Order: sequence, then C-alpha cells, then structure tokens
Amino acid sequence: MVSITSPIFRLPKESRLPLRDQICEVVSKALATAALPLDMPLPSCRDLAQQLGVSRNTVYSAYARLVDLGLIYARDRSGYYGCEGAAALQPTMIERDAPALSGDDLLSIDGIKPAALRRVRHPGDWFTYQYPFVYNQTEPGLFPIDAWRECSRRALNRGTVDEWTSDSIDGDSAHLLRQLRHRLLVYRGLYVNDDEIMITLGSQNALAIIGLLMRSLKGRIAIEDPGYPDARNAFLIAGNALAGVPVDRDGLTVSKIPSGCKLVYVTPSHQFPTSVTLSLQRRHDLVQAAGKGGYLVLEDDYEANLSSTGPSLPALRSLDRDGRVIYISSFSKTLSPGLRLGFMVAHRDIIREARAVRGYLVRHAPTLIQETAALFLGLGYHDSHLRKVERRRREGWKSMQKAIERYLDDFEVMQSPGGTSFWLKGPDGFNASILRERLLQKGAIIDQGQTFYLKNDILNTFRLGFAYIDLDRIEAGIRLIGKEARQCLDMR
Repeated sequence: MVSITSPIFRLPKESRLPLRDQICEVVSKALATAALPLDMPLPSCRDLAQQLGVSRNTVYSAYARLVDLGLIYARDRSGYYGCEGAAALQPTMIERDAPALSGDDLLSIDGIKPAALRRVRHPGDWFTYQYPFVYNQTEPGLFPIDAWRECSRRALNRGTVDEWTSDSIDGDSAHLLRQLRHRLLVYRGLYVNDDEIMITLGSQNALAIIGLLMRSLKGRIAIEDPGYPDARNAFLIAGNALAGVPVDRDGLTVSKIPSGCKLVYVTPSHQFPTSVTLSLQRRHDLVQAAGKGGYLVLEDDYEANLSSTGPSLPALRSLDRDGRVIYISSFSKTLSPGLRLGFMVAHRDIIREARAVRGYLVRHAPTLIQETAALFLGLGYHDSHLRKVERRRREGWKSMQKAIERYLDDFEVMQSPGGTSFWLKGPDGFNASILRERLLQKGAIIDQGQTFYLKNDILNTFRLGFAYIDLDRIEAGIRLIGKEARQCLDMR
C-alpha cells in the first residue's frame, strides 16, 4: 500500500524512452520546477514501484542513475532527497493537455474578463520601495501582536474548542456579535438585534453578497465617481448595471443620483478615494431621497474612527427609519486587512438572505478568528489599540499636509478631516500615469486617479496613502514626488 504522505508521480502517456529514463525524467522535472521541495523525501522504491506499476528494480535503477547525475542523494535510514543542483536546473513549464474550455469561454463582463477589470495595482514587491505611498495597507509595527496572541491563546482553551471547531454555516460567534453591538456599533449610533447583523470576510465579501442580492432587481446601482474600483467590479461581476454620481467637497452629490436606481453605494466617512466626508445635510438628503426614490443605500463606513479634526458625523444607518440603509464595515483599516473580518448590519430580511448567500460562497468566517476578535474587543485591547492608531494617523496626516503644501503647491488638494490618504488634482494636460511610472523608477509608489473613474477618462488626479510609510520618510518622499511632478508639468 502506498503511503498517503508519499509524493505522487505519473509516467508520461506516450514516451519512447525506457522505463528507467522515464522515471528519471519525471523526478528531475519535479525537482527542477520546485514541485518537490528538497527537504521532502522521494517515495521509497517500493512505493514508487506501486504507483507506476513497474518493478522495484526499475525504480532502484532510476534512483541510482539520478544519484550518479548528482540530482538526488541517499540519506542513511531516511531515503532519497533532491540535491541543490537539481533545484538549480533551468525550470521548464509543466506540460498540460488543452483545457476543455479556453479563457475566451469563461465569464466576461461587457467583453472584459474578470482578471482584466480595472483596479489599483502595485508591484508585487511594493513593500521594498523606499517611499510606498500605497493605500489599504497598515504599518506592521502597529499591529498589537502581544494582545492578539493573548486573545488567541484564550480562544484556543480546551473549554471553548466546541465553539470554534464546528461548522456554523447559519450562524456567527454569539460572543463576537455581542461585542460588536456593545463595543463598536453603539459608537456609530446603531442599536441592533442579533438577527440584524452578520459577520463577513471583510467588506469586500459584503459587497459581493449585496451585488448578488441586487442582481434580479430592476434598475442600476449608483456608485461614486470617482469611487472604489473593487466595489464597482463586485457589482459588475454579479451582473448589475452601474451609474456614476459625481463627488465634490461635500461628498456624493445626492441631487445627481439618476432616477430608476435600485441601490446607491456610498463611502460617507472618508470618500474613496478623495477622503472627503459626506456633509450632515447630504446625509439627511440621501436618506430622504432613498425613501422617495424607492432604492436602498449601501453605506461602507470604513475609516469612520480615523478623523483628525472635528467630531464624527452620524452613520446613515442611524438616520434611517425605513430599513433602507445597509451598513458594512471591517477591521481592515484599524487592525489588519489580512484578518479578513468585517460585518454587515441591515433589516433582518436582508440579513437572512445575505447569510444564505454567504453560506453558499464561503460558508462562514473562520470561527477561531471570530472568537479571538471577540476577546480582543471584550478585554479592551481594541479601544487601546484604536487610540494608538488614531495618534499615529493624526501625526501622519499633519506631516502629509505640511509636506504637500510645501512641495506640491501646483496641485489642488481635496481637503478632508482625516483618513489615511490625500487626493490631488493637477492642471489640465497633466498625466498622473506618467508621474507614476517616473516615480517607480525612483523608489516611490502612488495611485494614479484614472483607475477610480467609471469611464477611465480623467488623467490629472492621483492619491497618496500614508498608513504604511514611516513618518520620518514622509517629507523626503513628498519632496521627491514634487520634483518629479514639476518636471511632468514642464513637459506638457
């Protein structure tokens, strides 16, 4: 019987090579492509002979040949292992048969494949750049590792093992729901029952679920323009038509929401990507317009607690009396996007259907992470951490504002009371894409604004995020951006 821990090999379907050489070929290819790590033993002669349906002597002969070639070696009482020289061989692509369906047969949205939809993209090694003014990333040093480890240790207690090892497709951690209601939602003026809240795998998971629930309803989804590209893409993939609504210094222009919409998606606390805050008057106007227009409002309340100046404004959900506002948020901006933990608040009928959709897609958020987060909230670690994050963000915001005023005075800045980014607009003829490419060569990363527009037609805007970059690098980084930006302006 072949060991279940033994790597599986298959001989090529058609080969004129002797069996010994065929075995040498498949083993050496596995080593060269790193499909088989060097610290994993090869199957024993008996195991591999059973796998391939050949004699043990044939396998032994193949292994002996590979030893002679310096590709594998025998370790006493342990078996055969790959040599460093085998891993250094020029890797070759693994040959595959033609797929039953080609890429052209798969899902497309208006002729565009999901992988080609516009979104913010950075180099894979963005974290190695000297000046990474990227967004949606948190400074690793701010993560409360000791507190999280303590909560994780408590969650792993044998007395609680039944709470997080079971499959809870129809429910969430009662402990976490209680902590969210008492520790987070009340600060936003939201008083909800357990059947009006659901745990999600971050806000993006909530957006995808809502997009699917909206698919069969007539009308378009109105989104901010410029707006959040991954919300736009989630709605498109679900089969919804979109309509753009312009944004000014007071946020979404409610008066320009087109008629016949079924849902309006808005980021009121810090508009994505401009960071402006939806004014109190417009919040009331939007809730009233939703009632008159017969549509729902999806409130993405990210960064609600990261204002540098002035009091926070009430959540749209807290102003809603008709159950038209769906509220979503997450721990991505305050803790870490890697946790993939968020929540949705809505009318119980919406939550019931949303929970069913979540179950079909991902079943549920990891219960161990939920229990850990519940302890993190309940023991007061989140409040303490949030105060630390607020101080760090406030310092970063002030440093950014000062440096931008000094080195980027040719650009219009969309003023906001806080958040973790700045939105800049250049004169006519300025192309932020060119600036971005120049900066990449100098060790700096920015987000070109063109990606955020529904029609991809505005070239003179860009965004600078500062949540990840060290405070002592901000001024030098903005000075570099200002120097390159001036050269781009001179090239017009």
